[in-house]
This record gives sequence, C-alpha cells and structure tokens, in this order.
Amino acid sequence: MSDHGRQSLSDKTTAAIKPDSEKTTREHFGDKFKGNMDSAASTAQPENEKSYTQKAGDAFSGNSNEDKPSITQKAKNALGMGN
Repeated sequence: MSDHGRQSLSDKTTAAIKPDSEKTTREHFGDKFKGNMDSAASTAQPENEKSYTQKAGDAFSGNSNEDKPSITQKAKNALGMGN
C-alpha cells in the first residue's frame, strides 16, 4: 500500500525489474511520468508523515531528490542494463 498520490512498491519494483531494452516507448514514458510524479509527491510530503513502507520505497527508488542514483539504478548500471 502507498500513501496518497504515491507509487506503490509493487509498481516501483515491476518497473525496475524489467530491462529497459524490453520496454515499449509507452512504458518508458509511463515510467518516467510516474517516477517524476512520485518524486514530486515525495518532496512535498514531510518525512514525519510518510508511512514506513513509503520511506522504504523512497530509499529503494532514490527519491531523496539529491541527484544520486537509486539502489535499483546502481544494480542496472552494474549489469549493463542502465540508460
């Protein structure tokens, strides 16, 4: 379950697991749009109002808004599946 306006952990995981080379253009744009909306919601929501699962999801996806690659992106880069 996710907080209002946020992407669920299962959606984040599904988007992260599928290699970019196997995604359609529509999936790429959808992932980018959802990620940007989730990042904006993460920034707008105070840390003390986030659920435990949302805090974990932010850590997993790199929604700290500090331009650092997420754990998922680091793994994709290591496997040669990054952007």
